[in-house]
Amino acid sequence: MFQEVTQGIKVSVKTRYEGKVVDQGRACNAFSYLVKIENNGEDVVQLKKRYWAIKDSLNEIEYVYGDGVIGKRPVLKPGESHTYSSGCLLLGDFGEMGGYYEMVNFNTTALFQVIIPNFKLITPQGAN
Repeated sequence: MFQEVTQGIKVSVKTRYEGKVVDQGRACNAFSYLVKIENNGEDVVQLKKRYWAIKDSLNEIEYVYGDGVIGKRPVLKPGESHTYSSGCLLLGDFGEMGGYYEMVNFNTTALFQVIIPNFKLITPQGAN
């Protein structure tokens, strides 16, 4: 598991290799990841946006930006968490993802960035 804490917000990521798939005529490696965002701080916060950098050993870096996560913009009171799963396709046997969430603190109305820890995506054959 990969973890990072920024301003009291803990982000944990677990990854899993899902196997080979064909996407747009190309053989790809499918990975899933489970993300847990925990508010260990004292203020209510909301996740507004996500920013990802996806590195593939056989492709250029892909940048993904967007509102919320999986169509949601969760509000987290102190002690609450939000968990979601998603996935990505890589051409190579290994890669890496990381980035940050843009969040707003409801008490101060300040926007701040919460680091998503860099995590490895490695196929069983890539690990050998």
